[in-house]
Amino acid sequence: LARNDLVAGLPKFKYHKEHLCPSCEQGKSKRASHPPKLVPNSRQRLHLLHMDLCGPMRIANINGKRITILLQSPVIIIRTDNGTEFKNQVLKVYFDSVGISHQMSSVRTPQQNRVVERRNRTLVEAARTMLIFSRVPLFLLAEAIATACFTQNRSIIHRRFNKTPYELING
Repeated sequence: LARNDLVAGLPKFKYHKEHLCPSCEQGKSKRASHPPKLVPNSRQRLHLLHMDLCGPMRIANINGKRITILLQSPVIIIRTDNGTEFKNQVLKVYFDSVGISHQMSSVRTPQQNRVVERRNRTLVEAARTMLIFSRVPLFLLAEAIATACFTQNRSIIHRRFNKTPYELING
């Protein structure tokens, strides 16, 4: 945002990855990444929706829930992992009734649903970092994930279009 002068008054500063604050270091933990896909599957905006569950979390959120569902927009096709929460008759009937094609990845291959798997990791890292930095109780993790998602959709710039995800969807 600062580099492209997209927010008035936002100071420009040089970011050095090796100088992460302690909260950021603690909030980020990762495995080896997957190679990027060269050709996107989605043909048009709101064509392919990626879904996954994030959890179960060790600590229940403010509503007593331990699982968060994350949706990555676009909707003609829904791609999920092979979890039982997505493999049921109720969802099948609904998808058929509204003309949505349901694709499932192979068992134990998160790489096939990597768009939302990566988004899960990014949002959970950001949320965990916010909680650690602000020293608030961990049961607010779901709210922190929602806040991170809201913020990132309005602030992270898509390089190819030089716009935020929110601007790409809403104009």
